[in-house]
Amino acid sequence: MSLLAVGLSHRSAPHALLERAALSTERTGKLLADLAASPHVHEAAALATCNRIEVYAGVDKFHAAMAEVTDLLSVHTGIAPAELTPHLYVHYDGRAVQHLFTVACGLDSMVVGEPQILGQLRAALATAQELGTAGRSLNDLVQQALRVGKRAHSETGLDRAGQSVVSVALDAAYRALGVAGATGLRALIIGAGSMAALAAASLNRAGVRHLVVANRTQERAEHLAAQYGGVAVPINEIVPALGKADLVVACTGAPGYVITAEMLTRSGRSHSAGTALVDLALPRDVDPAVRALPGVHVVDLERVAEDGSAQAAGAAQEIAAVRDLVLAEVEAYAAAQRAESVAPTVAALRVMAADVVRAELERLRGKTPGLTDKDRAEVEQTVRRVVDKLLHVPTVRVKQLAGAPGGSSYAEALRELFGLDPASVQAVSAANAAGTTNEVSA
Repeated sequence: MSLLAVGLSHRSAPHALLERAALSTERTGKLLADLAASPHVHEAAALATCNRIEVYAGVDKFHAAMAEVTDLLSVHTGIAPAELTPHLYVHYDGRAVQHLFTVACGLDSMVVGEPQILGQLRAALATAQELGTAGRSLNDLVQQALRVGKRAHSETGLDRAGQSVVSVALDAAYRALGVAGATGLRALIIGAGSMAALAAASLNRAGVRHLVVANRTQERAEHLAAQYGGVAVPINEIVPALGKADLVVACTGAPGYVITAEMLTRSGRSHSAGTALVDLALPRDVDPAVRALPGVHVVDLERVAEDGSAQAAGAAQEIAAVRDLVLAEVEAYAAAQRAESVAPTVAALRVMAADVVRAELERLRGKTPGLTDKDRAEVEQTVRRVVDKLLHVPTVRVKQLAGAPGGSSYAEALRELFGLDPASVQAVSAANAAGTTNEVSA
């Protein structure tokens, strides 16, 4: 089975198209269900964040599977193929693995090196496992990608700047307000997910004076606000809160605008007082019409992407080190996959050897009725030990050789030399493929 990656991101599509293509949790689940039902897709996971929508699929046939994945992305995003396809990127096999590892390291993010992608990737795998669309192959691959991402952060200088989408956005908001940080500011956070939690923590560290949290689920808003000494308000009562806030962070999963120009006008805010609106949602939470209001500064994901690119320019050495790490990990993964591909042949050989030993011992039993049980057990142990020793070196060596490029020829040679039944090898391979794990590394 090969890996196919199909997606679009802030690097391949304009923000307006990404916004239209944004997938809710429910739509992501339906996409995965349809992918799992496709004849040429055997495993699938979907990574949907504020700057990308990607499908990773285990497939046997490239062109047929690509057509299925592309069509289903069009169906579930509601964007016609003619408009969507020019912005899609497609990676296959080794290139797909390299892309996934690169994404896990944060090199393909709006803010290079941002660590939140690891949690998003972990959540994407957990969703696919829960829905039964991720099998052993995809699970192992994503788990390896998570390990590569952790290595990138722990073994290189990628974390030196300590930047994230939230921190870059807040820095832009502070500059717009003409302040050095959040000290003395009154902040309103709309949403209570992981992005909102990160914003609350960042604002608290920066010395925010007063924090208000609003969310559709009041309990979650109260929980987040309580962690940082803030207060929670119902989502339908945010207009007065908007009038009192210097800085607003909106990061909900709502399908429509959460903040409109009319709401800001009704809020009673003074036109002479500057207000920064940080919109981290996809689709966006803030109506673009608010930009026309006096004293309103909007920081959105497009602005974050611009500032993130500038930040990346100053981390060329760290980025190069991570790219080298990714290439080494891709080659190591490919070698492990090649070595694993010979495992069914080795297992089939050992099964055949065990059958031969069993048959010969039965034949010996019939010809030596006078042997004591002790002598018979010693003979049987000796025969099995001889066979194990004869097979040990060739089976270990073939696994080592199979890890090199072109190593599949050694498995073929093993099958020819020992006359292994291809059906037996396929049966072992199918049994291995059926093994899955539901554990996601922390």
